[in-house]
Amino acid sequence: MRTLASIFRIIAIVGIAWGGVELLFETEPGQFAVLEYPNTMIFIGVILLVTIAVEVSVAALRVTLLRSLSPEKQEVFIASEQKFINKLTSYFERLPKLLTRSKPVEEEGEIELDHNYDGIRELDNKLPPWWLYSFYASIIFAVIYLARFHIFNDYDQIEEYKSEVAQAEIDIARYKETAKDLVTIETVTLMEEPSDLEAGKQIYSNSCVACHKADGGGGIGPNLTDEHWILGGGIKNVYRTLVEGGRPGKGMVSWKNDFKPSELQQVASYVLTLQGTTPAEPKEPQGEVWIPETED
Repeated sequence: MRTLASIFRIIAIVGIAWGGVELLFETEPGQFAVLEYPNTMIFIGVILLVTIAVEVSVAALRVTLLRSLSPEKQEVFIASEQKFINKLTSYFERLPKLLTRSKPVEEEGEIELDHNYDGIRELDNKLPPWWLYSFYASIIFAVIYLARFHIFNDYDQIEEYKSEVAQAEIDIARYKETAKDLVTIETVTLMEEPSDLEAGKQIYSNSCVACHKADGGGGIGPNLTDEHWILGGGIKNVYRTLVEGGRPGKGMVSWKNDFKPSELQQVASYVLTLQGTTPAEPKEPQGEVWIPETED
């Protein structure tokens, strides 16, 4: 139990150190990395909370367990616990020696070579196991790499680059299919789902009726129910008018800063449903009759 708590303490220390590095090093002048990447602080906070919870739980569990035992069994439990801690401590004390295979200072005479330069002695220590095995692994990797790419002529960097670019284009196209707010004047399409048209109607009722009236008959703005259009009809032209605004100085303002592209697409689609309806007080036609076939 204490070992588990110690592990979480180590993780907490690592987390705090990581956060400290993020805090000290700036990504840009005047901007801390930790502020640019708040996940670092979230990570540190979670680790600290988990550490505290583990510490408290382990302490409470140990106390509860000891209280449930008789005095004789308490002594046995404490002795066993101390034995385990001593064994674990002994292992960690021996770990540096296992990692380096170096001789203790008092035994260095056994591996001293006959090289002495101005009092500087040379020892014949064994190579650290971690370094030696890493070296062997690098040799094996180099042989496999050489055989794969220079003997059997597997793919090269240019082929890999082209493959990744092709996959990236597929991923981007797939993303665009589901990303509603990537709508542009060139890609906008007529929406026919009742939920989209209802959303467009709601926006129209809140923002457009002052100029076009609730039934689209027109007031300050033109009639939206007839076949005449000042800036062209169809989904692309109506969407363009919503995004870019109407005629300079006397037309409708741009709504691109007020609504998302997907919302403007909903409004444009709803406006087109007003075509052919009969408003109560229709305004006289303005513009020219728009023929769908002329739309790009």
